[in-house]
Amino acid sequence: MSPRRNRPKGADPSGGDDSSGRYGGFQSTESWQGEEWNIRHVAGASAQGKSYRCPGCDQLIPDGVPHVVAWPDHSGVDERRHWHKACWNAKDRRTSRVQRSRNAPRF
Repeated sequence: MSPRRNRPKGADPSGGDDSSGRYGGFQSTESWQGEEWNIRHVAGASAQGKSYRCPGCDQLIPDGVPHVVAWPDHSGVDERRHWHKACWNAKDRRTSRVQRSRNAPRF
């Protein structure tokens, strides 16, 4: 007898895109810089195992921290970027060039 497969609660049995349950948040569309952007809010419990670098402040988003994943609607999910929620909300007020401190890692 083979072992039982455990699936996450609310998993789509058809294997389609799950816009809310899998990543612990909800997905929406937002207009920014003349483009449509897909925005997915990721809950802290779903953000386990990997840290990301926020393009807004150039700081690490440690695993377990709630954040926002954004990508242009015309491109695929390969263009996804992980933002702090505050950085995404302040994206229009930020300058285009973020300066790193002298000892910051270059990623």
